[in-house]
Amino acid sequence: MTFPRFLFLILLLTFSTPVSLEANPYDVAQLRRHYQQAAASKEAGEKFHKLMASYTQQDAVVLAYKAAAEAIRARDASMFNKLTYVQNASKQFEQAVKLDRDNAEIRFLRLSVESNLPGFLGLSQHVDEDRAFLVSTLLKHPNSGLDAESFGLVRNFLVDRGHVSGPEAEKLARL
Repeated sequence: MTFPRFLFLILLLTFSTPVSLEANPYDVAQLRRHYQQAAASKEAGEKFHKLMASYTQQDAVVLAYKAAAEAIRARDASMFNKLTYVQNASKQFEQAVKLDRDNAEIRFLRLSVESNLPGFLGLSQHVDEDRAFLVSTLLKHPNSGLDAESFGLVRNFLVDRGHVSGPEAEKLARL
């Protein structure tokens, strides 16, 4: 093979095969970490919101993280904008749940947001439903459909935040 043919072949392969060197920014494991960081830091919350605001597809779990990012944005917004962000989050959670009603991660995210909203807003109507769904799901572990990371995150949230009673907490702690 002559040098020009070799060079042509290299150039053809280089420019004709699109290769993405970046990881998927909407990978669920990455979104979990972003969410945890955003919950603890205003700067991380702004970064998370910016990432999620550009998401336009219809993956139910990613939409739930988008809703969570809106809620975190509300936490850090001015009093004038808080309600708008919370209402947007509520609508996005509804959309995510409609797409995948039996997904524990979606229900966990909605519970983690709604359980922290003031009751007078009237936007916390799924707390009891989601809590019961999550307890039932966790008690099926390891056949819960949750990976080990998600299982631990949800269980710890329910137990540490007092969303489960003494007997339920004891059952969950044994898993």
